[in-house]
Order: sequence, then structure tokens, then C-alpha cells
Amino acid sequence: MNRPLPGGHWGKSIEVDQNDPALCLGGTSRAETEEDHRGDSLVVIVDQRILERECLASSLLSLDPVVQVRAVGSFLELQDLQVEASAILAILNGKKITDPIVRSELQEFIALVGGVPVIIVADSEAPADILTALESGARGYIPTNVSVKVAAEAISLARAGGIFVPANAVLALRETIRATESSPKPLTGVFTSKEAAVVEALRKGKANKIIAYELNLCESTVKVHIRNIMKKLKATNRTEVAYKLRDLM
Repeated sequence: MNRPLPGGHWGKSIEVDQNDPALCLGGTSRAETEEDHRGDSLVVIVDQRILERECLASSLLSLDPVVQVRAVGSFLELQDLQVEASAILAILNGKKITDPIVRSELQEFIALVGGVPVIIVADSEAPADILTALESGARGYIPTNVSVKVAAEAISLARAGGIFVPANAVLALRETIRATESSPKPLTGVFTSKEAAVVEALRKGKANKIIAYELNLCESTVKVHIRNIMKKLKATNRTEVAYKLRDLM
């Protein structure tokens, strides 16, 4: 990773002791890791907060001693490592991924690291935020209310080529889709209120006399409404009206 990395929200560098063991966890020295490790199990945490990133690095290592973990304060520091990671955790630190600046910098960074999976860690569980992260190229989204074990599994999934999203967000999206599918499309934008009532009756296959009785209208008035409906739908008969109405509902 020898190309320039974006600055701004993501690139504010923090002074960090380069000999700090938290920068290279996994039972080997920094020099040994940079010389021998080829990135197969190297996970890099990008977090401006020193304590939080060191704690997360130690926790991930405790779950899987084989994995190598690096913790840096910015994407700019990541460039200085001169190693290829198998996954990168980008901690938002309260930033909103829907912020155009944050999203743009994330997209630029993901493009620069090539095929290395980038996983977002954020406080929000809003489906819109998760979708924004995935649309930006992230290979996972970890909310901060999950356990370290879940986070480790999410990292493993991304390294294996998968994409992790929290189950709650998937369920919320499913309910939203169901609600959208089950809600009828409004007819008031196409028909008058009386025409819309006649439309509902036509969809049920009711005769003109029944429609007139139920809507307290004269049968001749019902016929006028039907003619107007046919004109608006460019239909020539009741059967064609019913067919075209199916696409509107």
C-alpha cells in the first residue's frame, strides 16, 4: 500500500509510539512481522482513539492467537506500515457515514486499498447507514453493541469473501419491504374519489347495478365514471380496465 491515502476526517494522524506493542500484536516483533508476514492473517484497526484501538486489538488477539493485529490512528499511518492486510477495520468514532464528506473519503480509501476488505465499525444500526456503507464498497458493517466474538466472526467472513451485516438490520429491512409490498398504491393521484371507489368495485368484478347500489349512485352515473376510467387508462373495455388496474395497485 504505497499510494497516498485520503486525509480529512479519516486522515488526521495521531502521534503514536512506533514501538508500542499495541501496534503489532501476535507474538512476533514488528520487524519479524513486516519481513515474514505476507498479510494472510493481518488485520489492521484504524481508530483515532488510542485506548479503544489497543483494547480491540488485544481482544481480537485473545480470541485468535494466530491472527496478527495492527492498530493505527489514521489511514495515513496505515500507509507507513508497508504491509498488505487481509482486512481493515475502519472505526467511525461517531462520524455519520451518510455525511457526504465521510462517505467520499471512505470510497476513495476503499478504492486505494484495492481488494482488501474494509469493514466499518459504527454506533448506528440504521439500515440506511448500513446500506450506505455497503454501497460505498465496505465488505461488512459492525455495530458497536455487538460482542468482540461477533466482530471477530465478521472479520473472518469478510476475509473469506463474504459480507457481514447485523441480523437486526436485515430483519428491519425485511419488515420495510413487506410493508411496502402490502400497502396499496394510492389511486387518488389518477382518479377522483368517486372514480377510485368505482375502480375498487370493478377490481372485484361487480356489476354496474351492484356498484350503483353500494355507492348510492344512479347506474347511469356509474357508467359515466367507468367511461372516464377507461379514458384515463386508455382501455377499450372492462376486462382491459381490470388488467391495467392490476399494474396500478
